[in-house]
Amino acid sequence: MASNSAADIVDAVGGPGNIASLTHCATRLRFQLRDGEKADKDRAEAIPGVLGAVPQAGDRFQVVIGGGVQTVYNDIMALPVMAGGGGAAEAGSGESDADIKARERAKGPRGTNAWLDTLFEFLSDSFRPILGALLGASLFITFMALAATLGWIPAWNAPGVVLPPSWAFVNLMWQCVFIFLPLMVAYNASQKIGADPWVGFAIMAVTMLPGFTALGKTDDAVQTTFLGSNITTVQVFGMPLTIFDYSSQVFPPLLMAAVLGLVYKGLKKVIPENIQLIFVPFISMLVMIPLTAFLIGPIGVYAGAALANALSAINTFSPFIFAIVIPLAYPFMVPLGLHWPINAIMLLNIQTLGYDFIQGPMGAWNFACFGATAGVLVLAWREKDKQMRQTATGALAAGLLGGISEPSLYGIHLRYKRIYPRMLVGCLTGGLIIGIGSLVLGLKNGITTQAFVFTSLLTIPAFDPIGLYLIAVAGAFVVAMMLVIVSGYKNPEPAAAGAGAPAAGAAGRVSDEAQAVSGVAGGGELLPGGAGTAAAGTATAVATAAHGEAPDVGALIQVASPLDGTAVALDQVPDPVFAGGVMGPGVAIEPTGDTVYAPGAGVVVAAQPTGHAFGLQLDNGAEVLIHVGIDTVNLKGEGFDVKVKNGDRVETGTPLVTFDRAVIEKAGYPLITPVIVLNGDTFDTVDPATLGPVSHGQALLDVQKKS
Repeated sequence: MASNSAADIVDAVGGPGNIASLTHCATRLRFQLRDGEKADKDRAEAIPGVLGAVPQAGDRFQVVIGGGVQTVYNDIMALPVMAGGGGAAEAGSGESDADIKARERAKGPRGTNAWLDTLFEFLSDSFRPILGALLGASLFITFMALAATLGWIPAWNAPGVVLPPSWAFVNLMWQCVFIFLPLMVAYNASQKIGADPWVGFAIMAVTMLPGFTALGKTDDAVQTTFLGSNITTVQVFGMPLTIFDYSSQVFPPLLMAAVLGLVYKGLKKVIPENIQLIFVPFISMLVMIPLTAFLIGPIGVYAGAALANALSAINTFSPFIFAIVIPLAYPFMVPLGLHWPINAIMLLNIQTLGYDFIQGPMGAWNFACFGATAGVLVLAWREKDKQMRQTATGALAAGLLGGISEPSLYGIHLRYKRIYPRMLVGCLTGGLIIGIGSLVLGLKNGITTQAFVFTSLLTIPAFDPIGLYLIAVAGAFVVAMMLVIVSGYKNPEPAAAGAGAPAAGAAGRVSDEAQAVSGVAGGGELLPGGAGTAAAGTATAVATAAHGEAPDVGALIQVASPLDGTAVALDQVPDPVFAGGVMGPGVAIEPTGDTVYAPGAGVVVAAQPTGHAFGLQLDNGAEVLIHVGIDTVNLKGEGFDVKVKNGDRVETGTPLVTFDRAVIEKAGYPLITPVIVLNGDTFDTVDPATLGPVSHGQALLDVQKKS
């Protein structure tokens, strides 16, 4: 990506002064912004090389790049305006990451599920920096599996097998990652939680020292049974210390870091600043090393084992059901970050069972995802859509070669709702093949793998039986791809309403859109995208017959003003969803009166009981949203006297609602009222007929039908 594109990304998120911090994962730039409303999603997605943009709670904003994210990150950080670390430095604030996070939390809740966002972010950032190492190690494992399949070496991971020195050395190339994985996770998780990452590393390292495991081999060691498992304990300071092999464990370091964060922050509050450098790490280690060894470590081991056993019980009960559920669940788990705990269970399965049974069905989901992307790529080539062709090519390469689904998900699938149902059919196909194949072949655990790998083309040899896995992922890929190619991925343009009453399908689409997007802004009120629920179509036909017939193709229709007041450009609305035109084109009115009237003859599709928004489908085909004020949904109907209900027939000038200006102004909500043509994409132009003083019934918008 060129440096000018890097600068465009910075501008799209509100400029360097709006960037509190910037990190990146395997595919995405992760911005912590000072004001999330300044970020422009549409502008970011229009930048060459950007696969998608994802606004998040807490003024966070993600820009999906794909496999080249590191280069883009470096380009951004190399920009002169980012000198000194970005916006914080430029603004001269000198804030640390901890200061930034504290300030952001001080703003209040980040949404209805802020704690859930924080949990998933903690899990994601604990693994994110080591994804490259995990991917590299998985390819070494695949190479070893392929060598064993071809007979070059004996079963490399079977108990008691001794490999020749050369192959033993190759084997060490992946073991270095997985054996010391707890230390890597401890470092990342401690850093994420705000503690010294090297202190977290050191605490976890104690449990992995040869001397720690040697304690279980002393004469004082006792073999006991706990929860059905044979464990080794030894008395230390009069207390039983459980000796585990913590290699590859991930739950203990995650729990340790969570507790360490609380201890660390507590100590910094009570220890004077001038001696914190010495005593905060010392006391943290003094408290946390015994706590981790005696309590947190064993809890983490057993918690992980309990989750793993629960999934294993489901798989043992019915590998057929398990093989179907996993591929169908993953498309919804990955966007939410719920797959991170499952990844940890995969690692635990390999350590305790010697194999994992989750990754096989997961491969069906991944290849269905990549197949859908391939279908989009084929259509983009046909349609000569250069931007989508570039997006799909990058996403498909990241998937097939790296097993990474995020570029496909965020860059394409979540942007076009037609893709997901077709992709799910591909997931179901792959799952059925695995489930039926397991029954036919008598596989008690379904498809398994003896290593943690990213499900890509390169890692297919790591699965057993390889033939069944290959057929399953190929089926998932081909079915998803063909369904997308046959049906298309873009949402079909709505047909214009017929003469007289509006078509039921159009009305239903308006209502669906409203439900899908309601609450985008204004604390859950009906807004762009959710406008469907409040969508209101209004237009007075200039070139129609007196009987309300639809105007001829190419004719001019007009939307009348529903209010007395002053018409202003839509970008004057103090709400980014309306001002950015996300809902559609239109204008806004600063009202001088207190009544909203129907802007044309038609049917009320959505009349909100709170009175703050109305959606109308007009006889001439225009669908209009009238949104009375901003954030007025919070009044819960106070100050609004609604005159109509859903399904009512209205004529131009029919009163829709009367509002009490004093109530709205006292509550501090802006009275400016957007008037939006929701189906503006079906017209050639939607332009203001007038700006300035306007009376209800006067022409407000000129709408040109497509020729």
